[in-house]
Amino acid sequence: MFIDSHCHLDFPELEADRVKVLALMRSNAVTHALTISTTLKTFPAVRAVAEANDNIWCSAGVHPDEQVDDHEASLEELLEMADHPKVVAIGETGLDYYRLPEPLDWQRERFRVHIRAAKLTGKPLVIHTRSSYADTLRIMREEGAADVGGVMHCFTEVQEVADAAMAMNFYISFSGIVTFKNARDLKEVAKNIPLNRMLIETDSPYLAPTPFRGKMNQPGYVKHVAEHIAELRGISVEEVANATTENFFTLFTHAKQG
Repeated sequence: MFIDSHCHLDFPELEADRVKVLALMRSNAVTHALTISTTLKTFPAVRAVAEANDNIWCSAGVHPDEQVDDHEASLEELLEMADHPKVVAIGETGLDYYRLPEPLDWQRERFRVHIRAAKLTGKPLVIHTRSSYADTLRIMREEGAADVGGVMHCFTEVQEVADAAMAMNFYISFSGIVTFKNARDLKEVAKNIPLNRMLIETDSPYLAPTPFRGKMNQPGYVKHVAEHIAELRGISVEEVANATTENFFTLFTHAKQG
């Protein structure tokens, strides 16, 4: 079986036809999914998806790209959000310097608050990093992210960044990007990551894997990520599926398998 460790089932593209989305998961042996929080405003909808489905869990957090109009999520708010049996992770959090110009002190402080919430709840972090890996790793070290660990989601960095993250008890998650022809460096990382430190994801509704590139992504397509990684490593897809499923439940200990 396969698990989509990162998707956005509350987003309009997937919410509009959730019955079919869930049906495709079942037909492709995608047994579980983790749907990810990105804003305070939409967190109730994220949690509602998880509450309505036994095989879906959620996270609590605010995406680093989201610029808020009213207020930043306080530590107390994150702790309250996380105090729910369906919430198994904190995030997605991290740093993203790709679109937003400095000063980004607010983004770095938001990241620190999320790490502190993870340590207080004992729930792992879901980390997003884009054009910011040096500061991301630095803040992870300064705040003691290794105490709870987590996952570097939608990984697109080089081997050295993966090694640094794994040294802090983090897993490396590959999305449909690894199936793209021009992702040569990422394919090498996928070949070298220890199988017991790997997760797979869709980040749907974005980044659909080959052969669906350019179309709306959905959790049922995560098997294509596993198939490509299996091909890269010269192993069976069952081996990738079994390892990444075991890794998911090892990391997200609050997720009850059933």
